[in-house]
Amino acid sequence: MKKWMDRARGPLLAAVLLTLFACAQDADYDIIIRGGSIYDGLGGDPVISDLAIAGDRIAVIGDLANVSATIEIDADGLAVAPGFINMLSWATESLIEDGRALSDVKQGVTLEVMGEGMSMGPLNETMKADLIDRQRDIKYDIEWTTLGGYLEYLEARGISPNVASYVGATTLRVHELGYADRPPTEEELARMQDLVRQAMLEGALGIGSSLIYAPAHFADTDELIALVRIAAEYGGGYISHIRSEGNRLEEGVQELIKIASITGAPAEIYHLKAAGKNNFHKLGKVFDLIEAAQAAGLPITANMYTYTAGSTGLYATMPLWVQEGGHDAWVARLRDPEIRARVVAEMKQATDDWENFYVGAGPENILLSGFKNENLRPLIGKTLQEVADEREADPAETAIDLVIEDDSRVDAVYFFMSEDNVRRKLRKPWVSFGSDAGAPATEGVFMNSNPHPRAYGNFSRLLGKYVRDEKIITLQEAIRRISSLPAHNIGVSDRGQLNAGYFADIVVFDPEKIADKATFEEPHQYATGVWHVFVNGKQVLKDGRHTGATPGRVVRGPGWDGWL
Repeated sequence: MKKWMDRARGPLLAAVLLTLFACAQDADYDIIIRGGSIYDGLGGDPVISDLAIAGDRIAVIGDLANVSATIEIDADGLAVAPGFINMLSWATESLIEDGRALSDVKQGVTLEVMGEGMSMGPLNETMKADLIDRQRDIKYDIEWTTLGGYLEYLEARGISPNVASYVGATTLRVHELGYADRPPTEEELARMQDLVRQAMLEGALGIGSSLIYAPAHFADTDELIALVRIAAEYGGGYISHIRSEGNRLEEGVQELIKIASITGAPAEIYHLKAAGKNNFHKLGKVFDLIEAAQAAGLPITANMYTYTAGSTGLYATMPLWVQEGGHDAWVARLRDPEIRARVVAEMKQATDDWENFYVGAGPENILLSGFKNENLRPLIGKTLQEVADEREADPAETAIDLVIEDDSRVDAVYFFMSEDNVRRKLRKPWVSFGSDAGAPATEGVFMNSNPHPRAYGNFSRLLGKYVRDEKIITLQEAIRRISSLPAHNIGVSDRGQLNAGYFADIVVFDPEKIADKATFEEPHQYATGVWHVFVNGKQVLKDGRHTGATPGRVVRGPGWDGWL
């Protein structure tokens, strides 16, 4: 009997497989996108073809004239591309408020990558209390402790895009040292490394840092190496808002390269720039440094946003020593007349010791964009210089007053970059793109402040202004740089390309009409030209309108063990 079963097993199995294959051939696909220009995400020329989706995956690309589907999309004259990856997202809170991520989804973004220095975990009880205390318009309970717990919290609430995150080096430091300006003890550093291990097992992409700010700046290179080395053991990378983008720009790049060379981790520079007119000429040297490292075998990359202005708080105009101890200690010091006088003097002095945005931009180029105090919101859209003039006060003094009056960092936009340099960065094949912004909507609490227009236009500005209108790079190259390139850089192997078996994260857009509409004066304007967006095979944008679907998932890094 056993011998008969052994002889029969092969033919029987073959018959079962043939039956399953025949059934599959008879089955309709869930979605077919017909007749579009298929951009594979790898930079190749487009091919006019059909694309079918089954479940959450791309099933086949080819001639599907004799096949039907539940949903059929006519993409004649449109581009069909992999969903875009936002390499620097601050949608950490906006997704809690509104999981649709409208400003990004309407540009074709299907993956938000978070973790620039500060991540939403790991948290201790003090950190949770601080996060709740510093909440502004978006209010939420903190129902998680770890970074993995936060990402799963978003997925459970329902979000339209996928999410991923680096674990923040600043977050790790605050978890163990608070906001102190000192090196960690051996025991504290060991605990920080244990937190890295936990985050990597939960699916973190690696370590993210933001070194111009307090308390991140208090970490030396050796501390960063100790953390990144652990992430590298799990296949993770290092990504950094480097220690200087201005007077010590080259040294900041060299520190990142050193960390990569010692740890073996791939490394990326957040929002590559040369900030301040006196530093514009340094960008060429930075290119040389990065490309020499690449030639030596180091995987060094960068990302950028498509604007000449950055955005952060007014704390970037003040020396770091006054911010030691955290927000409350900072504001308390600013109330002291002697400390205040010292701070004002240092704000007006060019220095290599810290990143002085007050000097780098100048008060006439610092645009106020967000306040917690409703009484101060009429100042939104005015420059720091204009507000100082209205108050008949010194602009440095005014910056301090606004921080005290608002009891916040005060959001601001800084105009301190060169349009020429933006175009130079665009031409580099190793540069991807990130908005460095949340994913708001033109409604609700989001209307209480003016975000940088990059929140609504970063990717559409690339494809419209710089690709179609100025022809700086080709459309297929631009798509590669917002799909397969960032997917490779973060270690994700089944997204970022249009390929059978890959997750069906797809954007269908009109290359002739895609455009950013948001301006610094009126930022709450959606981009146009994106018609359909699919995330994990579900349609979240149909004919330019959100469907209400929230199929977004956690995208985990290579260290994830699959059990936590």
